[in-house]
Formats: sequence, C-alpha cells, structure tokens
Amino acid sequence: MIATSSNQSDSARLVTPAMLVLWLVLATVPLWIARVGLYPYLGIEILIWSLYALAFNLVLGTAGLPSFGHGAYFGIGAYAFGLCQFNVVANLWVCLMAAFVVAGLAGALVALFISHRRGIYYAFMTIAFGQIFWTLAIKSHKITGGEDGLLKIARLPADFGVTSFDLADNVAFYYFVLIVFALAVIGLWRLVHSPYGRVIAAIKQSETRAAHLGYHVWLYKVSIFTLSAAVSGFAGGLFAMAQLAAFPDVMSLHQSGYVVMMTLVGGGLVSFWGPVVGVFLFLIARDVIGALTNAWMLYFGLLFIAVVLFRPEGVAGAVTAMFEKQSAIRRQGHSAMRLLFGGGRWR
Repeated sequence: MIATSSNQSDSARLVTPAMLVLWLVLATVPLWIARVGLYPYLGIEILIWSLYALAFNLVLGTAGLPSFGHGAYFGIGAYAFGLCQFNVVANLWVCLMAAFVVAGLAGALVALFISHRRGIYYAFMTIAFGQIFWTLAIKSHKITGGEDGLLKIARLPADFGVTSFDLADNVAFYYFVLIVFALAVIGLWRLVHSPYGRVIAAIKQSETRAAHLGYHVWLYKVSIFTLSAAVSGFAGGLFAMAQLAAFPDVMSLHQSGYVVMMTLVGGGLVSFWGPVVGVFLFLIARDVIGALTNAWMLYFGLLFIAVVLFRPEGVAGAVTAMFEKQSAIRRQGHSAMRLLFGGGRWR
C-alpha cells in the first residue's frame, strides 16, 4: 500500500488526530454503553484486548513473524501479577512491572530458541512453547491453582504518593485502563515509526537483504519478540485485575488463535489500528450475536474466511484503500477543472 502524505506526516507525530478521536470516543463509553444494551465491563475488555492485540501485532504485522502461541505471555503476565500481589508486595505498580518483566523474560527465552527459524518452522515452535507454558500452568497446582486458576486477585489502588485512587469500581478501573492504553498506544506508535521499527519492517520484507545491509537480523527478531511478549504480559496483568483471577485458559492454543483472528480481520498486516478494529468486531460479535445463538463463532469464522479470501488486508486496510481511491479521484477531478477553467494553458 502506498502511503499518502498525511500518513507520512502522522508517522512523525507523537500524538495523531486518529489517536485523539479514538480516545475521546472511548472516554464517553461509560456514559452510553449500558443504554445500548451492552455490559459496562465490555469496555474494559475491549481496551485490554486491544493493548494485547497491538502488542501481538509487533510480531505478526510489523516483523512478519507468525506467532501462534502468544496467549502464553498474556497468561504469564496475569499469573505474575497475582503471585507478586500475594507473595511479594500488594502494590499496583510493582505488580504490573512484574507482569511486564516476567512475560518479557519468558518471551526472551523462547526467542533465543526460535529466532534462527523462519516461516512454518517458526510458527510451529511458537505453538510448542505456548503449549509448554499452558501445561505448566495447569500442572503447577500449588503455585498457579491448576485448572481452578489463581483466585482472589484484588484490584489494587493506584497510589501516586500524594493521593490514591480506588479502582474497585468498574468505571474507575475503565478510566485507569484507558489512560494506560493511551500511553501504550503512543509508545507503540513511536516504536513502529522509529528507525528501529523501520529495520523490523525491512526484516519482514526480506531477512536476507536486511542482513546484507549490516543489520543483525537474529538480534532484532529476539528483541521484537521479547518486547511483544512483555507488553502482552502487561495486558495480562490488567486482565487479572479485571477478572479478579488468573486462569490457564487464556494460555491455550484456541485462545491464542483469537488474537490472531482479531488482528487479521481488523487489518493488522497493513494498519497500525487494525488490531483495535479486530478486537472491537470480535468482542461485539461475541456479545451481540452470542446473545442470539451459541454458534456466534460460526458467523465470525465465516467473516474471517471472507476477509482472507476477498480482503486479505483486513477491514482497516480496505477502509484505507477506499479513502485513498476517493482522494485520488478527487485530485484528478480538481486537475481537470483547473485545466478547463483557466488552470491550464490553451494551445
């Protein structure tokens, strides 16, 4: 996809107009979500899963690395948050940092083993390691609670020293997660559009060419996978707060597949915002269609097939292409009008 001048100017900004519009819309969600028949908790889920999907897209969309076991790091972050709260200190910032660091270390360990592989072999190894972490979570009953999960995780207050905010209420917790999400979006946006992000994108295009240009491809692959796992774990820590528990189910293969579907349907391969679009569609379909039939995944699966067959760039990519096409038509129309009414030179 050819980037427009507006896309290029946005990439140089710390905060873009799209971010401001998104945050303003999200800030109003608690005011109307219950009135349209949806659960207020859904807003929290959308924010957390959007952060998780954006983190996952660092690997799939930015680096072009097919990771199908990423739910492991989301779950590791959730368990790290709870275990830190129970066994180290019940402090929000320490527990969230533990979720970030522990998931990042797990991701780094896996990345060291798999980053010399490509394609289907890379994908299979991500599945294998994901299943290992999932099995450990189920079998380590004394640590993780096994299949019952790690229960009674508290929503710790946001303590800023001079003041503290109670996050037990869903609305208060929603706005806390929104602030965290906004800061994370700024950080991930700058990362993707930084020189480091451009090298990662170059590796996606051709590892061989990037290596010939002097870049240490293996090291870059290890670093982006580790960072993606760490941010996924951070989202997992927020999810443990939202659920008041940590369960091994989020680490399973089919749960890992959900974030892949969200990212591809939304258009994460071509758009930074694709994962957010995919999360919104997936969770709304789950709640709205799920209220009508238990077979809601059938309909979302049909949507996924249609996107892969007819719009592989996803919803966000299709919308972007439509706007670019309309802009091109308008530019051609303006050029013709200038030629007809004095803008050109008659011969």
